[in-house]
Amino acid sequence: MAGVQDQLEIKFRLFDGSDIGPKAFPAAASVATLKESILAQWPKEKDNGPKTVKDVKLISAGKILENNRTVGECRSPLCDIPGGVTTMHVVVQPSSVDKEKKAANQSKQNKCVCVIL
Repeated sequence: MAGVQDQLEIKFRLFDGSDIGPKAFPAAASVATLKESILAQWPKEKDNGPKTVKDVKLISAGKILENNRTVGECRSPLCDIPGGVTTMHVVVQPSSVDKEKKAANQSKQNKCVCVIL
């Protein structure tokens, strides 16, 4: 019975309301492992999908989960329903490198130089 309690059924709610999962994860699994699972299972037909683990943020019980924490550490007592499924929300944010590239491209395009003689 202890082995069953060390497993959590988790489904991931995407930004459009669709879900990935549910899938069983051990309580000792890291949040980074969950994110890797999301990357592997991301629907190919969805645009703007994450490219790396750094592009994904997971939210559970109103808190952003850190990569180095385990699923067991992030578990909320309010969500602990025996046999229940925990829903985690997935937020996709492009990495800062992509943002910097876009900002650099926009600043190059928006430059205007005026010379008055």
